[in-house]
Amino acid sequence: MAVSNHTARKGSDVAAEVAGYADVAKQIIDLAVFGAAQNRSYRRLADFTDTIGNRVSGSQNLEMAIKYMYNAMTQDGLDVHLEPVKIPHWVRGKESAEMIAPRAKSLAILGLGSSVGTPPEGIKAEVLVVQSFDELKQRASEAIGRIVVFNQPFVSYGETVAYRAYGASEAAKVGAVATLIRSITPFSINSPHTGLQDYQDGVKRIPSACITVEDAELMWRMAQRGQRIVVRLTMGAKTLPDADSFNTVAEIPGWEHPEQVVLLSGHLDSWDVGQGAMDDGGGAMISWEALSLISKLGEPCGRCCGPLRSRGGVGAQQYFDLHKVNMSNFDLVMESDLGTFTPEALQFTGSDAAQKVMAEVVKLLAPINTTKLEAHGEGTDISPWLKAGVPGASLHVADSRYFWFHHSEGDTMSVQDPQEMNLCSALWAVVAYVVADLQDMLPR
Repeated sequence: MAVSNHTARKGSDVAAEVAGYADVAKQIIDLAVFGAAQNRSYRRLADFTDTIGNRVSGSQNLEMAIKYMYNAMTQDGLDVHLEPVKIPHWVRGKESAEMIAPRAKSLAILGLGSSVGTPPEGIKAEVLVVQSFDELKQRASEAIGRIVVFNQPFVSYGETVAYRAYGASEAAKVGAVATLIRSITPFSINSPHTGLQDYQDGVKRIPSACITVEDAELMWRMAQRGQRIVVRLTMGAKTLPDADSFNTVAEIPGWEHPEQVVLLSGHLDSWDVGQGAMDDGGGAMISWEALSLISKLGEPCGRCCGPLRSRGGVGAQQYFDLHKVNMSNFDLVMESDLGTFTPEALQFTGSDAAQKVMAEVVKLLAPINTTKLEAHGEGTDISPWLKAGVPGASLHVADSRYFWFHHSEGDTMSVQDPQEMNLCSALWAVVAYVVADLQDMLPR
C-alpha cells in the first residue's frame, strides 16, 4: 500500500486547508441555488428527456442521446470525447397478458430485460401463485407446466429484487413454462416496473415479465380460495447481437496535475418506459452541471474533473477496463444513481485517513445543510474502482419515493423538482472541486 503525503501532514493541517475553501464553496452554492445557474440542471434535463425520450441499451434513442450530450457539453465549453463500447441489445417487442379464468381480465405487464419471448401464439397455462422461493420449492410438483406467479412482499429493493433477477430460472428448475413477478415497488397504482433478469447457465430459459402489485395480490387471493386461474401470456422479446455505442466523457483539465482525475458519473441509458428522467437522467445532468459550475469559477482545479455518462453497468465496466492502467491517478470516483431529490448526505467509501479528509470537505456544505458523511459510497457503475481500492462517493438523497417510479412509465419529468436538483448540483460541484484542488490526493 502506498503511503500518502497525508500521513506526514497532520489532520489539523488538512482541516485548515479544506476550511480555506469556504468562500469558493459558498460561491458555487450561491451560483447553483440562487444565481445565474438556478434551475439550469432541471431545464437541461427537461430539454434532454422531452427531446429524446427513453433510451434503452442498443436503441436508436440512446445513440441520439449520446449525440445530444456530446453537442450540448461541447457548446458548454467542455472538452468532450467519445469512447467506443459494446452494449447489450434486448428488444421488448409486442407483449400482453390476460387472465382467462376464473374471469376475464387484462393484466398490465412489462417484460423483463434479457427475457426470451413466447411462441407467436403465446403461452396459455394454469397459474401457481407463491410468495417465496421456499414456497416454490415446497410446491415444486405443482409447478410443472404452470405459469408461476411470484407474490413476494416488498421488504427492500436490495432484498426483494432477487425475485425479479432469479425468479425465471428458479421456476424453470421445477418445470414452470413462464413467470409473472410482482413488481419490485412499495407503492403501486396498477403500474408494472421492468428491470433486468438473469438466467442461470444450464437452466431452461422461460419468458419472464413483471405484473402489478394489485394483480399479483388478486391472483394470490383467488388461489387462496382454491379457484383455478388460467393466464395467456404473449411476449415478442428477443436479444440481438451486442450493439456498438459510446461512453460520453467531458472534462476540465487540471492546471497542476492534469493526469490525476476526479470522476463524476451518471448513466445515460434508461429503460424503455417513461422518460428516464429520474433514473438516471438527473444523475447524468447534475454531473454535467457540476462541471459547468466549476468552469464558471475562473479558478481551475489542480486535478482533472470529468463526468462520465456511461451505459449503466456494461459501459462503466468497459470504462474501467480501459482506464485501470491509470488507476493510481484516480483520486475519487463519484456516482449519482438513486435520484436527485433533496440531498441528505454524502456517502463515502475509503480509508480512515480519507474519511477524515471527506468529513472536513462536507463541512463546506453547511449553507445547504448537508454536512453529514455516511458509509457506503458504493454504486453499480463505480464498483470496479472501489473494489480496486479507489475512494468512492455516492449521493444520499431523500429517496423514499424513488422506487415508486423506478423502471416504470411513471419515471418522467413530473417526478423532478428544480430546487432539489439545484441542491444536488451544488453538493456535487463543491465536493468535486475541493477534492480535485487539494494539495494531496485522498489517501488510499
